[in-house]
This record gives sequence, structure tokens and C-alpha cells, in this order.
Amino acid sequence: MNARKNGLNLLLCASVAFGATVLCFASAAWTQPAPEASSPGAMAPAAAVPYGYQLIKVNGCHPQANIMQSGGWAGYPGYAAGWGYRGAYYGDPYGLTYYQNPVTTADPQLGIDYVNISPKTMNAIIFGLVVNGELRAQVRDEGTFSPGVEIKHKFGISINVFPLQSGLPQCVALGIQFSDGSKWRNPKLPPKNKELYGPVGFMQSMGLTQRPAARNQ
Repeated sequence: MNARKNGLNLLLCASVAFGATVLCFASAAWTQPAPEASSPGAMAPAAAVPYGYQLIKVNGCHPQANIMQSGGWAGYPGYAAGWGYRGAYYGDPYGLTYYQNPVTTADPQLGIDYVNISPKTMNAIIFGLVVNGELRAQVRDEGTFSPGVEIKHKFGISINVFPLQSGLPQCVALGIQFSDGSKWRNPKLPPKNKELYGPVGFMQSMGLTQRPAARNQ
């Protein structure tokens, strides 16, 4: 059977992890089905995959270890809490399950100011925080993101992201779902920090340990 499913087919559920309620979502592929050939044995031409900067313009990428002590930033004025503000799991563009930290005033946050510059409305975006060419965190946003509309959202991130050292932080689109059900996956995903998915990183993201783990290179 040649079935084609559009959309993420997200499975929403409630689970209790260590006393905290989080959202769970089924893992989903971020790549579109290969185009069908017009005749048996014929090869369909591959469509060029656009880069993230051709779809989303990022005006601001602001990671802060402690927003209450950051000297002027003070809680991201003008920024609303994005999707997953209570904490959530989701399937990421790497094919793995990622935990997004809740948004709190005492824990690290990432503020992103962005605009959809594509001709289509978006309803789900996964951003990566990239420092010195390495993926240090991911955040997922959901909503109705129409072309040309500026969005300012803040997200919870793990304390393991810091220190950022001397690298300039960049917020890069990793995956996008459009309102018509089509999906886009970054053709050049940045190399990820192994600590993003390791048991130590998970324990710290859940607040079960205070000692920073050695970062895998």
C-alpha cells in the first residue's frame, strides 16, 4: 500500500515524570515523501531544498543563564512564552526524542525574535541554538505563523548550554511544518552535542542534579 500521510500526526498525552506534568508527543519524520516517478523506471528530478534563512529571518537570538541577573534583559520584555512552556517531549529532526525545559524565571531561557519570510503559513518550527558550529539546545514552537508577521517567544533551555564561551550564538531553523501539511528539514543539520540526549543531560534537565557534567566533544 502506497499511503502518504501529511502532518506530524502528533500524539498528545499527559505523563507524570518525577512529580512534574509534561507533554508527550510521538516522534515524527521531518522529511517529505520522495516524489513519484511519472512512469515505471523513470527517475523524478530532485527538487532543491531551501536553506533555513530563505524561510525564516531571525532578528534576535538571546540565550541567558539567569534572566533575573543578566543586567538589563530582565525577563525578556515583549516576549511571550512559546510552545512547551510547561516542559515537553517531541521527536526532533535528528530522529530522536528531545526534552524541552519549562519556562521559569529562575532557570535559563532562550528568546527568539523571528519572521516567516516564506510564502506559506507555518504551524510548527524547531530551532537549534548553535554555538561554534555545534548544536547546544533545541526549542519547538507551535502556532499560526503567517508570512511577514514578527514573533517574539521565549523558551526554557537546560543549564548544560552554559557557558557559551566566546562563540556567537545563532538560532537556526532545523525543521518546519507548514499549514498545508508539507514539511521541511534543514539539509545541513549542525553536529549535535551528545549531552543533549545522554542520561546525565536528561537528569540535569529534570533538576535532579546540580553538578555540571563534563561536556562531550
